[in-house]
Amino acid sequence: MADIREIEVVVFDILGTLVDESSGLRAEIRDALPTSDDGSDNGADDGSVDELLAMWQRHVETEQRRIGQGHRAYADSEVIDAEAAQLVADRAGLTDPATIARLSTATRRLPPWGDSVAGLERLTRQFPVLGLSNAARTALLRLNAHAGLRWHQVLSGEAVLAYKPAPEVYQLAVDTAGHPPERVLMVAAHAWDLRGAQARGMRTAYVHRPVGDPPTDSDAFDWRFDGLDDLVTALTAR
Repeated sequence: MADIREIEVVVFDILGTLVDESSGLRAEIRDALPTSDDGSDNGADDGSVDELLAMWQRHVETEQRRIGQGHRAYADSEVIDAEAAQLVADRAGLTDPATIARLSTATRRLPPWGDSVAGLERLTRQFPVLGLSNAARTALLRLNAHAGLRWHQVLSGEAVLAYKPAPEVYQLAVDTAGHPPERVLMVAAHAWDLRGAQARGMRTAYVHRPVGDPPTDSDAFDWRFDGLDDLVTALTAR
């Protein structure tokens, strides 16, 4: 079993792991929908908002996969989000350009999980900490400021024109860390993300979130934690 004391650099996935992507997008979609006749609320039931959210997420996943398979030239996440926002607008009957434009930047305004800000603050006192995301650099700049996330450096797959789980994205983190991959820890709430990091020789830690991609019985990640506090405690007790 891996020794957590050998970890030199910690790398975090961001979307879903440190910020609540699903709830944040759901709130942005709800805010964009037309208000009811009396102006008291936006008149959208949870079912319709969830349907629009699922449409958004399917588009993002599909287009990132198409890029990874070589069926589409690389486009950054802000381009793909704008496409998703337009699909949502078309389905919901939104026509106001300003509303659609704001919706297209929803990923810049996602809320952090309750333990993310304090956990990063604790961890950055003892470790170099990197963020590694499929989000575009421009989106990450604003998201980090909005959510109050503290990094020593944040990396986007845009730098290598690829999306996780492409191996070159994880190699970007390893090269930036300046340590052998077995001394670099990838932290994520998505098993697919950790599998990609594991394939590049990185150490892996799954952190449970209410939404995400939990490990299967066949996954052999180095560590699993119920939350970020448990991860930070394990890393800093050395």
